[in-house]
Amino acid sequence: VPGDQDSKMVSADAARNIVGIVGNVISFGLFLSPVPTFWRIIKAKDVEEFKPDPYLATLLNCMLWVFYGLPIVHPNSILVVTINGIGLVIESAYLIIFFIYATRNTRLKMLGVLAVEALFMVGVVAGVLLGAHTHEKRSMIVGILCVIFGSVMYASPLTIMGKVIKTRSVEYMPFVLSLVNFLNGCCWTGYALIKFDLYITIPNGLGAVFGLAQLILYGCYYRLTPKKGKNVELPTVKVTKNSVGGGRVSVTVEK
Repeated sequence: VPGDQDSKMVSADAARNIVGIVGNVISFGLFLSPVPTFWRIIKAKDVEEFKPDPYLATLLNCMLWVFYGLPIVHPNSILVVTINGIGLVIESAYLIIFFIYATRNTRLKMLGVLAVEALFMVGVVAGVLLGAHTHEKRSMIVGILCVIFGSVMYASPLTIMGKVIKTRSVEYMPFVLSLVNFLNGCCWTGYALIKFDLYITIPNGLGAVFGLAQLILYGCYYRLTPKKGKNVELPTVKVTKNSVGGGRVSVTVEK
């Protein structure tokens, strides 16, 4: 029945919009979750053991998704454009702070990666707009790139996960970031499944899996992480001199 089909389509669109709005809110939280990390960097005036990899990967991912959501590539994707546009601004701010307090070698590496990302985006935009003349082709090309680099963004914390396993400490893998990463992946996967979009499903599905892996890892190593500011009680040493034994000195360790 045409009427029933139309109502179902309207219901699906409404549900997708609601999930998309929730996804925007969670994604905004995801973009803001590193704020405590960067506040720590600013106070210490040092990036310590933090790495710029996740922020560089997220910057490129946001640029690709903004391009994907534009009407000239994939119409009716305004929710994708808005949140990734916001993310682009926030990630740029993070990278500026990281650049200010990083070592010279790290700065040079960051500049190199940013230059490659800028050239890559220029090439993608020019190639897609000049070489593909339908929304379907443009969506497919940019969508595949979004899948690849979205997966890279979600997988970028794997370097930190390796450090957690090696040091048996979660100090440099913030819990909030891992949790919001997991929720964000779940929400956008749901958004993509309502009106199936393969290009949104794959990277966000992987994001949910990687986020869950980080949470599991956090649970395993949280108790093993040394607490800052905790005083360690050292044993006391008691020295006594034996006058009868010809000036011998005996040492007793007391816990």
